[in-house]
Amino acid sequence: MLRVGLTGGIGAGKSTVGDRLAQRGAYRIDADELAREVVARGSDGLAEVVAAFGPDVVGPDGELDRPGMAARVFSDPASLARLNAIVHPRVAARSAELLAAAEPDAVVVQEIPLLVENKLGAAFQLVIGVGATADKRTRRLVAQRGMTDADVSARIAAQADEPVRRAACDVWLDNSRSEAALLAEVDRLWDRRLVPFESNLRLREPADEGFPRIVAPDPEWSAASARLAARVAAVVGDHVQQIDHVGPTAVPGVPARDVVDLQLSVPSLAAGDGVGAALDAVGFPRVAEVTSDIPRSFDPDPAQWRKRVHAAADPGRPAELHVRVVGSAAWRFALLLRDWLRSDEDARAEYAALAVQSDAEQAWLKPAWARMLRWSAQSGWRPALRQMDAETRPTV
Repeated sequence: MLRVGLTGGIGAGKSTVGDRLAQRGAYRIDADELAREVVARGSDGLAEVVAAFGPDVVGPDGELDRPGMAARVFSDPASLARLNAIVHPRVAARSAELLAAAEPDAVVVQEIPLLVENKLGAAFQLVIGVGATADKRTRRLVAQRGMTDADVSARIAAQADEPVRRAACDVWLDNSRSEAALLAEVDRLWDRRLVPFESNLRLREPADEGFPRIVAPDPEWSAASARLAARVAAVVGDHVQQIDHVGPTAVPGVPARDVVDLQLSVPSLAAGDGVGAALDAVGFPRVAEVTSDIPRSFDPDPAQWRKRVHAAADPGRPAELHVRVVGSAAWRFALLLRDWLRSDEDARAEYAALAVQSDAEQAWLKPAWARMLRWSAQSGWRPALRQMDAETRPTV
């Protein structure tokens, strides 16, 4: 099963995307629809809303006066929090029921307007965001829902802004164009990414990425690494001590293969076995256990260079997880190389000129190792250890 989070600001068009994905075969769970269901006429949810806000929140038909309720709570944070405390737990419980009923090979799309605001992205293997210009969103909401410009502005201001939302999303769909263009993009997403991703997850196979080409430095690498690390951290428990973005994509300004590398720090490779099923489920099946082919003048013991490699099942985001033992030569090397290149402009320029071709990189690394060690001694470098605990582990 592939779990996809679908989000977007009010009026951005996420329902249009959700409708299309459902037409293509997705199992859709719409949080807005469930929010209406749990406070429908005669429900215990509506009874609790009436107890909290008074009988005037109910219209002549016995249903919740949703426009009136919205106008009331969106200008009062305390009232909004009180309403959310009634509605959100019921929506979560109903969502869990529907999720449990999905088929094992389903592509489950959960449409959640406040996914970003509530930091729920780590619960999904993929997050899709839908965006549109503020002008287009305002025109749409005024025409379709009868909202005033001021109401729309207040609702937009209460939600995450676009840069924050985009950083939290693996896929961004621009709905500022025609609906036909949006639907065509959704169809491509379904055919080329969602369906293959689900199959790879179910079969525990990595995506067939071929040999990723060298690309110019991409600011998206940092955001992608943060999203992937959050998903992994949410499922690995205490077997992993920390997760770091390493490799060429972790060094700003360096061209690299378009593959995000993460290092998972474990107390032993045996402990790494304990996270295998969790990594399969989150989209990183194991592919190999190898001895790193890098200069070993620092430590000639092959055991110090052993690692487990997991590769992404997502065909749209090439990524690898390198499971290494804390304190091993391979673990230190990955962190030291990254930090040295980040701090040394000349070394970074040399490394960038290699175009990250493996043969040239290996030839350069051998003499560069001594320079790295000198830098670490002169700078007092130590590998950062950040134990993941209740304060740092993402909440799902």
